[in-house]
Amino acid sequence: MSKQPIHVVGGGLAGSEAAWQIAERGLPVVLHEMRPVRGTEAHKTDKLAELVCSNSFRSDDSQTNAVGVLHAEMRLANSLIMRCADAHQVPAGSALAVDREGFSGAVSEAIAAHPLITVERGEVEGLPPEEWGPSIVATGPLTAPALAKSISAATGTDALAFFDAIAPIVHFDSIDMDKAWFQSRYDKVGPGGTGKDYINCPLDKDTYERFVAALVEGDRAEFKEWEGTPYFDGCLPIEIMAERGPETLRHGPMKPMGLTNAHQPDIKAYAVVQLRQDNALGTLYNIVGFQTKLKYGAQAAVLRMIPGLENAEFARLGGLHRNTYLNSPTLLDPTLRLKVRPHIRFAGQITGCEGYVESAAVGLMTGRFAAAERLGEAATPPPQTTAMGALAAHITGGHLAHQEESGKRSFQPMNINFGLFPPLEPGAIQKPEGVTRFRGKDKAIAKKKALSARALADFAGWLGQAPIAEAAE
Repeated sequence: MSKQPIHVVGGGLAGSEAAWQIAERGLPVVLHEMRPVRGTEAHKTDKLAELVCSNSFRSDDSQTNAVGVLHAEMRLANSLIMRCADAHQVPAGSALAVDREGFSGAVSEAIAAHPLITVERGEVEGLPPEEWGPSIVATGPLTAPALAKSISAATGTDALAFFDAIAPIVHFDSIDMDKAWFQSRYDKVGPGGTGKDYINCPLDKDTYERFVAALVEGDRAEFKEWEGTPYFDGCLPIEIMAERGPETLRHGPMKPMGLTNAHQPDIKAYAVVQLRQDNALGTLYNIVGFQTKLKYGAQAAVLRMIPGLENAEFARLGGLHRNTYLNSPTLLDPTLRLKVRPHIRFAGQITGCEGYVESAAVGLMTGRFAAAERLGEAATPPPQTTAMGALAAHITGGHLAHQEESGKRSFQPMNINFGLFPPLEPGAIQKPEGVTRFRGKDKAIAKKKALSARALADFAGWLGQAPIAEAAE
């Protein structure tokens, strides 16, 4: 076995977790972190795994929340990030929130104390050279310009995006198909399409005018100082378009031309909102052209004014912010290796995941993949039925690209959500004893519990552990 270290570039959540996982397999690691030699506009300290935005790791419910399932999987896999988060938890109801300083201090101390990890401070200005051997780039949304330039040079100028223009994504089974219908504009059949590739939600004149007014009046998130204002006409927020005049949206993303309401074919819609399949599983649909800076509460309320989306459940709400990320489905293989330079893996937000926990989870996987390769073992992704496997599958191939958009705009960062999990087998959702039929949201909750139980059992199997139920006995 080679004594050459595995290099990890970036000391955030993903890089710290990747380094830890490698070292725990008995392999030497060099963790490169540019701070404090070179700072960023957002970081305040030189500590590893500094939390620059919220102090929340979101829900810790491992039965009915996909983020909680991801937490549980990470704990099973001896995650350093989760260990330090648990040790520095602060009250936050059912969420896992942490004391920022205590958390990043604990991660920094654990990394510094590990005999197989060396931390090198200083900027890495290009992609790891081949002579470094297996390496991981985990530089996050604030990747330094020199490294970003190197990534672009290796992958192509359109492979790297620097701002998210994110449209909301809806769970298909929450769309009211008694009001919405499937149809492509003018019934046009695109590559691999059927002529019914979009879901359409019709608005009459009164509903449209109320909707536009709500967009204009809605509470908006402000850009952070270091983000600037990256509006450009190709991805204007929907509310900015609405401000340009009441008819703007009807002649833009909400144009009704070429569409006939299957439920009321004799009534012409005044405007139409279109949703397009977002993932290969067909469980998620994005609202076309609806990138927005509305705050989440206002955004959800406004979007539920759309006929057919009154009860919409969102896998992701819209946004627009600085975020350096790859067009990963075209660039990375299933174990997150860069296809054109397979000695390099990418981890964290730069891969196109969104959120602290997701970033750390991708770091955990890449660390394990790199260690397995070095040890002569197979680097096998977790099953797609697991939270980690679902996330990795989406990043590396689950997204459906669309020809009418540039690749980097078509693929957008994603949080973990149950819409990324493969559907359950028939009969997997069991009614509690004595219950003849589900009431209200009981079926949805039972479905989430079944997905969670399957995920944790399959993840334990991937790790080579006893299934969760057996392990608890």
